[in-house]
Order: sequence, then structure tokens, then C-alpha cells
Amino acid sequence: MNKIEIQLALLLLVFIGLGCQSNKGTKSETASETNAYYTEQHRPQFHFTPEANWMNDPNGMVYFEGEYHLFYQYYPDSTVWGPMHWGHAISTDLIHWEHLPIALFPDSAGCIFSGSAVVDHNNTSGLGTDGLAPMIAIFTYHDFVGEKAGTTTFQNQGIAYSTDKGRTWKKYGEPVLKNPGIKDFRDPKVMWHSDTEKWIMTLAVQDHIEFYSSPNLIDWKRESGFGKELGAHGGVWECPDLIQMNVEGSDQKEWVLLVSINPGGPNGGSATQYFVGDFDGQKFTTSQKAIKWIDYGADNYAGVTWSNVPEKDGRTLFMGWMSNWWYAQVVPTEKWRSAMTFPRELVLSAGKIIKSVPVKELELLRNRNTSITNKHITDNFNLTQEVPFDLSLSELNMTLIPEENTSSIKLILSNSLDEKIEIELNLRKNELSVDRTKSGKTDFSERFYAKHVAPIVIEEKIKLQVLLDVASIEIFYNDGECVMTDIFFPTQPFNQIELVSTGAGLTIENASVYQLNSIW
Repeated sequence: MNKIEIQLALLLLVFIGLGCQSNKGTKSETASETNAYYTEQHRPQFHFTPEANWMNDPNGMVYFEGEYHLFYQYYPDSTVWGPMHWGHAISTDLIHWEHLPIALFPDSAGCIFSGSAVVDHNNTSGLGTDGLAPMIAIFTYHDFVGEKAGTTTFQNQGIAYSTDKGRTWKKYGEPVLKNPGIKDFRDPKVMWHSDTEKWIMTLAVQDHIEFYSSPNLIDWKRESGFGKELGAHGGVWECPDLIQMNVEGSDQKEWVLLVSINPGGPNGGSATQYFVGDFDGQKFTTSQKAIKWIDYGADNYAGVTWSNVPEKDGRTLFMGWMSNWWYAQVVPTEKWRSAMTFPRELVLSAGKIIKSVPVKELELLRNRNTSITNKHITDNFNLTQEVPFDLSLSELNMTLIPEENTSSIKLILSNSLDEKIEIELNLRKNELSVDRTKSGKTDFSERFYAKHVAPIVIEEKIKLQVLLDVASIEIFYNDGECVMTDIFFPTQPFNQIELVSTGAGLTIENASVYQLNSIW
């Protein structure tokens, strides 16, 4: 959540004029009560979007009694950023979402910036009633009035609690962690550390992370700091997440710290880096020197993981905001702005690389499909001729075997207006790229018109998984070793796919193309 590049003077006028005490209904008056609402141009069909108005960071993602909760930064009065609320939706399968009333509204302490949510199973907070474990939301209060007055203490951490499965929330009076005098002091991600039997808060503080501990979610003690001289520092650090993960194929466990940064991403603007190391309940340490990114595309930011995922499930489940602060407020959508990435499972490889792949529940959306096996191509191959259905909502899985002299492989998605997205595997440079310079509407921001590049390791067999949803593409290379997420805005949906090999040919060992259903 980039609060630095926002035009604060304008927002203050909005804030003062409307006040932070919004009591609006939970659904925008512009939102249709029928599914026709979701047929607007550029509206994603299997990614989460708000019914109307502005959305950014995912917040408070927690699983409780059969429901995945997704809270998110939300401004119900406009399609541009404004005084933040927590929007709310739930799902039983990570795919289909039910919109619920706004969970948290601004109040006299400030607006509701990013944070997390946990289930306090042992009622350490004392906020549970009648034996019910409370859900606790931990968030940043942002006081615009204090900021305008020139104070440094306008961001503080507050909590709210629910004893009815997150349907209603009550705030806990005063902030539980007050600002020590630091302007950027926000985005608390809280977890239970079983070894020390304490709650741990991971907090973004200017250009680094600070860790706090608490026995009860109310009384907090600073433990340590991390990162002032490590990682990428092209912008402010935001939306951290500390998680313990199993190393793929072993019983070993490692701690992983996610940190979003804006600007300073590998392809400009917003992005999320990560560190692999150790956490002892007080300090996070790492021997990692290289900068590692969750996603090399331009449009995956502020992503965090779900808390309280059942142990029998065992997955690390992740979702990010599918946009970029460079242009998020000017993209050409009318009734709403922004979507979330498709939910992903994070996997830590033996080489300490985080791989991410779409959650297995994606299979619930699969409709018709076409398969291709052992097909050799020398230059161009039009996959569209093999696919008897619309490709604008689709999943493509391919295993390719390039010949020795093949220099590049392109997957070109296009429409009848010759608007296109080009995905290229450059086998000479060991690069994966996404070119959206001819993707349709690009003139709303000079920073949007771009080709994005990521480093990859070329294998004898190349595996690609691609999700195409009206106005976004998510590319997972070699089981998620490299991921790129980009949005775009074609005049007409992309419904043609062409595979192009240069230098020499290749063999499609196997390919499956699925038409996907809308979740709405």
C-alpha cells in the first residue's frame, strides 16, 4: 500500500469533506444486483474484484471454520484511493467469493490501513465470550489530521475482534502499539510462535522490518530489527509476512520473510521480495545475499499468506494485489479498480527458491479442453485452430522440447484488431519476457507501455502454465520457479494463440488448453 505517492492534499480535502465516519451501505449504489454487472469491459471473470469502487492490498486473510476470509483495502466512495476501510469477502474453496458488508470503518483514531487477522484459539486476549475463540484483526490506524499537522506519530497499530465468524467487529479502544516517532510504521502481520508461546508481529518500518512479541495481542514488546542493509531498497518497505515453510521433498523447515517494496521492483514500481533464513522468536537472520522476487511481472504486490490454514491441508496459501502503484489509479476501468491475483500455493525448493503455482482448486473452473501430444513444429503453429472454444478465459499447460539451435520461443495472444501480448522464452539470454506494448489501451500511463523481463534457467524440457482472464495474464515457468503477472486492457478480448519458434523447431510433448468458467 503506497501512501507516499498519493496526492495527500487532495485526499485530505476528500477526507475532511466526507469525514472518516462513513456509514454507507455495504454495496455501492452503482452495483447491479444481477450477474450482468460482471460483464463490464475488462472485468476479470475468475479473479476476485470488488463489486464497485477502489480496492488495493489484501488484508486479514485467515481461515476459520470452513471459510477463507479475504479482507482488503477499500474505499467505497470512489474508484481512486481514499480514506481506507476493510472490505470483506469469504469463500469455501478459494475460488468462488461471497461479498460481505464492510468489516472495519475509519473512526476518530484514523483510517484503516493494512494488517492481518488471526484466530485466538486459547483466548489469550480475553476477548472471546462463552467459550468462543475470537477472531482478532490487527491493522494500522492512519491519522490524516496528525499527518497534516506535521507529527511523526500518525500511524499506530490497533485491533478489533469478532465472535461471530467475522460477520461483525468491535474495536479495542486505544491502539495497542503506539508509534515511537516514525512516519512509516505500519502493516502488521501477526502469527503465533509456538516455541516461545507468544504472538509475533512483523511490522514495516520505513526501510526495514521490526519484530514485536506479545502474550495476549494487546501488550507488545519490541524484539529486533532486520533488513536495513539487506535486500532491495529502491522504495519504502511494506506489507511484510513471516512464515515457516517445509523444504520441498524433506522434513526440513525454514523461515521465510516476505517484504513488498514500492518503487524498486525488478521491472519498475511495485514488487515483493523475500528472504529465507531462521527466526528464533526474537530475531530473523539470513545468509542470503541475492535479491529474490516472488513475481517478476509488474502486477503482483502486497501479497501475504492465509493464517490458520488447517495442518492437514499443509499448504502455504498466498494472494497479492494485481496492480502497480505506478498506474493503478488511472487504469481504464469505470465502476471498479483492481483485482487480486489468482490464489497460489507457495513451495520452498531445496535450493531455497520460492515457487508459486495456482492452487489446485483451479480444477473446479475447468470446462471444455483440448489436448495436443508429440507435435513437431518448425516455425509457427496456430493453437487456435485446435481449440473449438473461446480462449478469453483459459488455462494453458505446455511441455516443450526445443531443438539444439532454437533461439527463442514465443507464445502470442491476440485478437482480430492485431492487439497482442507476446510471451517470449529467449534461450540464448536465459530470459522470460512479457511484452504488452501492443496490448490495446496503454496511453493512460507512460509507465504502462512496457516489456518486462525475468531471468530463468533453461531446461531440456520447458514447462509453462498460463492463466488468461480477460485483462490479465499469469505465467508460471517450470512449476513456478519463475512467475510473471501482468495486466492489460485490449479493445477486444484475446481469443487467438500462436506458438512461434525461431532458429530451429521444437516439439510439443504435451499441451492442454482448458476453457475456464466465470466465478460470478
